[in-house]
Parts: sequence; structure tokens; C-alpha cells
Amino acid sequence: MRKLSDPQVTIETIKKYEFAFQKRFGQNFLIDEHVINKIIVAADITREDTVLEIGPGIGTMTQYLAERAGRVFAVEIDKNLIPILGETLSEYDNVTIINDDILKVDINRIVEEENGGRPLKVVANLPYYITTPIIMGLFEQHVPLLSITVMVQKEVAERMQAGPGTRDYGALSLAVAYYAKPYIAANVPPNCFIPRPNVGSAVIRLTRYNEPPVQVRDDRLMFKLIRASFSQRRKTLQNGIANSGELDFTKEDVRKALAAMGLNENIRGENLGLEEFARLSNMLGENCPEK
Repeated sequence: MRKLSDPQVTIETIKKYEFAFQKRFGQNFLIDEHVINKIIVAADITREDTVLEIGPGIGTMTQYLAERAGRVFAVEIDKNLIPILGETLSEYDNVTIINDDILKVDINRIVEEENGGRPLKVVANLPYYITTPIIMGLFEQHVPLLSITVMVQKEVAERMQAGPGTRDYGALSLAVAYYAKPYIAANVPPNCFIPRPNVGSAVIRLTRYNEPPVQVRDDRLMFKLIRASFSQRRKTLQNGIANSGELDFTKEDVRKALAAMGLNENIRGENLGLEEFARLSNMLGENCPEK
């Protein structure tokens, strides 16, 4: 069949199945072949790869992935899209459609049983409201993967690759920096989608590190410290950590650790990099373990 990247084909398909866009799923379908090819190139998809696509929609990008990858697992939460995918992907025998919530799918089982334990490449066009839970879920569950290449809101992509002291820097920036190397491959305007979103989007590739770039004894503690440090912007690091419901450290504990690191006691979380948060975590964990 003709490619769904042709806007007319997408419109015809939507009308044929009387498909109604679900706002709760954040559905915006790509209709620009140039952008799709940028995603495929950024993800570096080859016949050696098994791809996990999250949210295929009506199968627009899935068609291109199927032509480049060895195998594609497409996870779609909306049951109304399954019959459409059955038609739009009928020519491809290397695509498996899974009707489920990606946050509930046992991806490690797919890796072991369907891919011989070899790591996947993840490709997705993610809605804003679920971007962070999906990406962090993939990282924190230690799913074997080489990279995540996703379309997200532009501001989210900028937050993912922001550095200390910048306006967009926050807990998400540090979480991404711990697990992967971020690279924004393209900015994408609203007219590349049906329906058009209200904001611009960006394609970002997160290349998974084999080993974290910092040495930290307890990464769960480090991320608790990071969350506490950014929970109330403009608060000092001391106050953020001391007021956290997740932690039992006092302001004095934090002050002593900062002094030992040669840092000002009134420093804010947004001025610390990943290396400094790792050191702070190691120091607090060793000298004043959580009660």
C-alpha cells in the first residue's frame, strides 16, 4: 500500500476506520517522510537490529522501521488502532503488534525469548504526559538496550541535554546524564503532524552507556538527593534535602558534606553536576547513613 507519510493516505485511513483521536493518549501522527527518515538515521537502524517501537499509531513510522530493521515489536495501548495496524502493516512479516501499556510490558522477557538476550533499539513518538515515566522506566528496569531515539516536546528534549546552571537543567537532565549520552538530532514543527500539536517537537537520541560515567555506591540514594534538590527551585541544597520526605539527613549533615567537598553551604541544586551529586551521595551515605 501507499506510505502513510503521505498526508492524504493518513486522512483516508483515519476516515475509513472512523478513527477518533484520543486526547488521553496524546495522539499526533507523523505525516512528513523527511522527519521519519531523520529519526531512522538518528537511530542508526540496520538489518542487524531488533526495534521496540512505542506508540506506533496507525503504523506510519513502523512501515519505515520494518523496511530497515531485522524485527520490530510495536507496542500500542489504544485497542482501536489494532485493526488499522493489521491492515497498514500487512505487507511486513517482521512486525509483531502488542496491544498493551508499555509501562506494563515485560520487555526483558521479549529480549530473552524473542531476541536471544541481545539489546534492543527503542524508537518512539511520545506524548508529553508520559515521556519521563517511559524513558526512566526503560533505564531503571535495566532493559538491555543500545539507544532510545524519540520524538518529544522540544522543551523536554532541551531539558534532557541541559547542563548545570542553565534554565532547563533539572532532575531529568541528571537522570539522562547518568544513563545515556543525549543528542538532539532534529527540531520538528507542528505542521508535520495530524492533528497539529500546540508546541514544537524535537528528535533526541539517548545512547546508553555501558557503564555509568560516575562512581556512586547507591544510585537510589543519589536520585533521592537529586529529586529533593529540585523539588523547590530557588531553595538551597541544604533546605531541599533537609525538608525531603524521602530522606532523613539534617541541614548540618548536608553542610558538613558540602564543606568537605569545598562547596558553599548556600549552593543550590541547579549548580551541581552529576559528578558532584555522586560525591555528595557517597559522602552522606558513608558518614550519616539514612535512619
